[in-house]
Amino acid sequence: MTKESLLSLYETMLLIRRTELQLSRLFADGEVPGFIHLSIGQEAVAAGVMSALDREDTISTTHRGHGHVLAKGIDLERFFMEVMGRAGGICAGRGGSMHVADASVGVLGANGIVAGGLSIAVGSALAHKVRRTGGIAAVFFGDGALAEGVFHESVNMAALWGLPVLFVCENNGWSEFSPSARQFAADLERLSGAFGIPYHRADGNDVEDVAKNAKQAVEGVRSGGKPAVLECVTFRVRGHYEGDAQKYRDAAELALAAQKDPLEKTAAVLRERFDADAELGQVDGRVNARIADAVGKARAGESPDFMQGLADVYTSGGER
Repeated sequence: MTKESLLSLYETMLLIRRTELQLSRLFADGEVPGFIHLSIGQEAVAAGVMSALDREDTISTTHRGHGHVLAKGIDLERFFMEVMGRAGGICAGRGGSMHVADASVGVLGANGIVAGGLSIAVGSALAHKVRRTGGIAAVFFGDGALAEGVFHESVNMAALWGLPVLFVCENNGWSEFSPSARQFAADLERLSGAFGIPYHRADGNDVEDVAKNAKQAVEGVRSGGKPAVLECVTFRVRGHYEGDAQKYRDAAELALAAQKDPLEKTAAVLRERFDADAELGQVDGRVNARIADAVGKARAGESPDFMQGLADVYTSGGER
C-alpha cells in the first residue's frame, strides 16, 4: 500500500476514534440524549471496507455504526448535530446515534434492532440489480446477529436471487453481555459455503488486511453480481453501551486492547515504512480542528420544533 493510501486510512480511523471519544465526553456531560454505542478499537473495519466502496454504493449498519457512516462520507458537522439532538442534524435531530441516515452518500441508516439492517441491504441490492446502477449494497452486523432468523433469510434470498450485497460481520466476540460462542453454534465460513456464497476473512485490527480483503470481496460482488461474506475479527474495547461497567469480562482480556489497537499499529507501520512522523502530526491537527469546529457549531444549533416533529408522524386528519 502506498504512503498516501495508508495515511488516508489512518486519518479516517483517527477521525472515527476522536469523534467517539468526544461523544463519550459529551454523553457524560449530558449533552447527548439517549444511549450511544461506541466502536472504539474497531475503526479498521469501517475505514478498510469503505475504501473499497464507491459513492453510489449503499450501506446499512448497526447501533454501533458511527464509524461506518463517517467513513462513508457523512457530513461531520451535521452528524454531531444529529447525535446531539439539534434541528440542523442529518435527520433533523430525531434519529440520534442509533438511526443516523443520509441517502445522499449512500447511508441507508443505522439500526437499533440487532440484524435489522440486513434485510434493508438485501432490498437495496435488489434495487441496484433491477436499476442496473453498477453499485452494490454492503451491510455491517455483529456476530451477535448471526443467531437471528433475518440473517439466514437474508443470505438465502441474496444467494437465490444473485444479489450484489456484501455481508460484513464485525466479529468482536461478544453478543451484548455474553460471549458469542454461547449464542451461535455454527461457523460463518462453513455457513457461507452452505449457501454457496464466497467467504473472506480479515484481521479486523489491521486496516491494510481489511482493505485488501474488502477489495477482493467487492470486486467479486461487483463483477459477478452475487453476494459475498467478509468476516472481520476485531476487539470490542468499550462495553455494549457507553456506561456499561463490563463486569462480565475478564480484566486480562481488556488489558489486551492496547496491543490490538488498529491506530497504534497503523501509525507504527507509517513510521517504520515511510518515516511519516511529520504527516502523522498534520493528520492529528486536521482531525482535531474538524471535530472542534463541528462540536462548536452543534452546540450553537437550535433544538428541534416539537410540533414539526409531530407533522412527520401524524396526518392532519383532513380529507383522505
